Amino acid sequence: MPQLTSPAGRDDRSGGDAGFSLIEILCVLAILAILAALIVPALPRGTSRAQLEALALATAGILKADRTAAIRRRTQIATQVNAAARLVRSGATGRSISVPEDVVFDSLLASRCKNQAAGPTIRFFASGMSCGGVIALTRSGQGYEVRVNWFTGEINIVPRNQV
Repeated sequence: MPQLTSPAGRDDRSGGDAGFSLIEILCVLAILAILAALIVPALPRGTSRAQLEALALATAGILKADRTAAIRRRTQIATQVNAAARLVRSGATGRSISVPEDVVFDSLLASRCKNQAAGPTIRFFASGMSCGGVIALTRSGQGYEVRVNWFTGEINIVPRNQV
């Protein structure tokens, strides 16, 4: 007697072993969850190199805007640089940049400017000149220095590599 088969060519009397059981699916999901729990903490967090560069550009932007405002208004303008509060604040617009906690924030500022105590500022004069200063932003040995030339008032961003 010939054997009966379904249109797909299977024997109708098979035990139904085709496919996955619920237990097999749960085991695969459990393995994936364990792998995710091990991998996720290893992913980098915090400020990326691109974000660090953007922070340096924004800092330079505030300094350039203050220098331009000093020249246009024909007056002295001081940019506040507060390393303890991790803040750079424009003297012309009041706009500020807050430095993230995972970024090392250092500054080298003039102690005196035009025979006066400079305090935590970088000052720009109507001539475009400045008392100068350096703001360093680093993370994981890589970073940038935003430099203000004391004579010309020019602002430059220089890559900083620490060993």
